[in-house]
Amino acid sequence: MTSVFRNGRILVPSSPSARGGNEFAECMIIKDDRIAYVGSLDNAQIPADANLIDLENQVVIPGFIDAHVHILSYGQSLQKIDLIECTSLEQIRAKIKAYADANPSVPQIFCRGWIQSSTQGIALASMLDDLDPRPIFIDSFDLHSMWCNSAALDGMKAHTAPDLPGGCIHRDQNGRASGLLDESALSNLAWPYVESLYSKEDKLVALDAAVHAYTAAGYTGIVDMAMDEGTWELLNEYRREKHIPFHIAAHWLVPYVNDQETHFRTVDRAITLREQFKDNDFCIVGIKLICDGVVDGCTAALLQPYTGKADRVEPIWPEDQLREVVQRADSAGIQCAIHAIGDRAIHQAIDVLSQVGTPGRRHRIEHLELTTSEDAKRLGQLGITASVQPVHSDPALFKAWPSLVGPDRCKRAFAYKEFLDGGAPLAVGTDAPTARHLPFPNLYNATTRRSALEPETINTVNAHFGISLADAATAATAGAAYARFAESWTGSLQPGLQADFLVVGMQWAPETLLEAKVCQTWYRGKKIFDASQV
Repeated sequence: MTSVFRNGRILVPSSPSARGGNEFAECMIIKDDRIAYVGSLDNAQIPADANLIDLENQVVIPGFIDAHVHILSYGQSLQKIDLIECTSLEQIRAKIKAYADANPSVPQIFCRGWIQSSTQGIALASMLDDLDPRPIFIDSFDLHSMWCNSAALDGMKAHTAPDLPGGCIHRDQNGRASGLLDESALSNLAWPYVESLYSKEDKLVALDAAVHAYTAAGYTGIVDMAMDEGTWELLNEYRREKHIPFHIAAHWLVPYVNDQETHFRTVDRAITLREQFKDNDFCIVGIKLICDGVVDGCTAALLQPYTGKADRVEPIWPEDQLREVVQRADSAGIQCAIHAIGDRAIHQAIDVLSQVGTPGRRHRIEHLELTTSEDAKRLGQLGITASVQPVHSDPALFKAWPSLVGPDRCKRAFAYKEFLDGGAPLAVGTDAPTARHLPFPNLYNATTRRSALEPETINTVNAHFGISLADAATAATAGAAYARFAESWTGSLQPGLQADFLVVGMQWAPETLLEAKVCQTWYRGKKIFDASQV
């Protein structure tokens, strides 16, 4: 089957390193699952039996690839109480109470989107206990801490659980868990317990919701950035029974447990799975290492202490152990993705990759929220991919930063333009469910540096680090494809590549991105979403 798309504005392909403005073609021809032609209508050779599609001046762009997402967690988050708009303890309590009263039969109450500054960073079980006797689990918006009531703490036996390296079970003066768990206490204690509360059927329903949401949003690929055995098995079963209309690459999570042999075994498991799953549509491409926390929780590793703190926060991984793990993965030919938000953790990650990283592995650093100018330059010099999530730079989520790290240091936050100017490959993702999965608000944050959550405001976060729409769109498509070794078959609209693209109703301008609407999503030459049929 040959289809001809004409009378539209079809984004001319560009490489991940291309800079500047965009150009558009007026015609695209796809044959079966491949792009056959992109150019002027006058020069197009149109078969007599072709299916002619009039775009009516709509925009055609490559399918988005979310370079950093947690797909199952995102699906589960759709079923949780969303607290992102709550700005006070009173609002949080009211929303949870209303849900509890309206849903008397659910066994647990799950919430998401708690912004720590809305409760001045205080998260005690006693602040929730009178709302409902059932367990209450509240995910912070960044997914680096969890606030629980007493019933939830009792269920996971948090009072007697040991303190874990790289995290904290916050305790009262008697040594009992007081309500907050962060970092490794979250990943090694809270998350496994919470996952045990979901049945397999619950997880499949959540995964189904996530798949449909991503297709409707215009994604034709994702990179899952914290894969584990249970989620991998579930995804594999789901794709055998149902068609997943986008490609999935995954990074296997290597949690820090202060036991290097355990780390090595986890890396070796990722190496084995990489050999078993080589299909472009479903594969393991690397490992994920979490080297610090987040600024809002005061767990990001910084070169200087937080305001009012005597000691600085150090990275989760000791550098010698991190180096050995990276070297083991690198030697086996697999990619490393290192979560590093604070300038101290970023400096450590770059140092390690400069010592043992092979440039051809396309190693990545995730988030890069507070960098020194020197380290921003080193990314490009070393060929390290800057994997960023502009939605995290939204001014609505930045309000606590000045008081935590100081106004002067805030001027170094989210330095995307510096990364590009230094020659670093840039890949854009959302980190859903820590943020919304929608691609156009993400590009709005990257370009205007204004708030997509509070669009009525004119506040910006370091507008001088904003990037052009051409650069942002490239990073969310071709750049994300490059970051997962897929640029030879997808990520841009050029002959020979997969026909993965969107038809969008929009004006191609940063200030109008919040108005953009995905009309159709096409994957491998087949229309998998049509807004007119929803």
